[in-house]
Amino acid sequence: MTTETIALTEYLKAINDVNRMAILKLLRCGSLCVCEIFPKLGISQNLASHHLKVLKECSLVESERLGNKIMYTRNDAVIEHYQTLLAKTIQ
Repeated sequence: MTTETIALTEYLKAINDVNRMAILKLLRCGSLCVCEIFPKLGISQNLASHHLKVLKECSLVESERLGNKIMYTRNDAVIEHYQTLLAKTIQ
C-alpha cells in the first residue's frame, strides 16, 4: 500500500462520522470555538472536543489560541487535496 492510500484511508475514517461532517460544515462559515460548536450539534462539549481532535490529527482543521479560547478553522487546502486524491483513486 502506498503512503497516499494510507493517508486517504485515514481521511475517510476521519470524515466517516455525522458529527465530524457537521463540524466541517459549520466551519465553512469561519472560525469557531468548541463552546460555539457543541450546542449547535446537540452533543456534549467533551464529545465535540474529541471530534475536533480527530479532525485536527488529520489536518482537516487547524486551531489557534485567542485569549482563553481555542478557535478552530477548516483547512480547505488539505480537504481539497484529499478530495482530489479520492477522485483519482476511484476513477
